Amino acid sequence: MTAGVPSPAPVPGDGVVEARQVVRSFGTTPALRGADLRVGKGEIVAVMGPSGSGKSTLLHCLAGIFKPDRGEVWFEGRRLDQMSEDARSRLRRTAFGFVFQFGQLVPELTSADNVALPLLLNKVGRKKAYKEAGVWLARLGLGDKGGRRSGELSGGEAQRVALARALVIGPRVIFADEPTGSLDSFTGEAVMDLLVDNARAEGTTVVLVTHDARVAAFADREVMVRDGVVTDYQQVGASRSW
Repeated sequence: MTAGVPSPAPVPGDGVVEARQVVRSFGTTPALRGADLRVGKGEIVAVMGPSGSGKSTLLHCLAGIFKPDRGEVWFEGRRLDQMSEDARSRLRRTAFGFVFQFGQLVPELTSADNVALPLLLNKVGRKKAYKEAGVWLARLGLGDKGGRRSGELSGGEAQRVALARALVIGPRVIFADEPTGSLDSFTGEAVMDLLVDNARAEGTTVVLVTHDARVAAFADREVMVRDGVVTDYQQVGASRSW
C-alpha cells in the first residue's frame, strides 16, 4: 500500500473474517449487542473503543475462542461459530496467529522453544521447527536471543518473540490484542513496524485491538466499538506519528 493512500474497505463477499450481528454476554452482562465487522484479505483493521466496550470480546469471537450467543462468525466462507471445538482449535494452530499485550510466552521455555512450539504442536519435525524458529527470530532482530527465557528479555524483545511465534506458522490472520499496551512508545513503534511490515510482506490479514490512536494509525482502516456495537468506519492509511 502506498503511504497515505488507504486501501478500500472490503465489499460484501470478500471478507476473510466476518462477524454478523454477533451477540455475546458474560452472565447477565452484555459485551456485544449485535456487532458487525468484515475484514478483507490482506487488510489491517484497527478495532478501537473504551475499556469495556466489547472490542476484545469481538476479537475473541472472530478468532473462535468465544462462541457468540447469537449471530454468525465466518472465516473464508465457513461458519466458524458452527465448528466443533476441535476444529476451531485446529484453525487457531494452523491459520491464526496471536499477539497479546503481555506476550504470554511460556516462561520455562527459551525463545526458540516458544517460537517452535506451534510448529511442534502441528507435528512439524523438531529439526525443521527449530530451523524455522531461528529464521523468524533472526528476521525480527533476535538471532542471538534463541537461548534466552522470557525473564531474561526486555519487554520489547519478549513481544518480538511473541510476534515470531505468531508468524512462524504462516497464518492467514493475525489477531493482536493491545500488542503495545505494556511497552514504551519507542519500543511500541518498533513492534508495530515489524508486525505491519511482515504482515504486508506475507499478505496476512490483521485484526488489531487497541485504545491508542498512534497504534491505530498503522492500520488501513479503523472501526470503533461502543456499547457492544461496531460504528464509525474510517479509512486511516499509513500515517505513523508517534
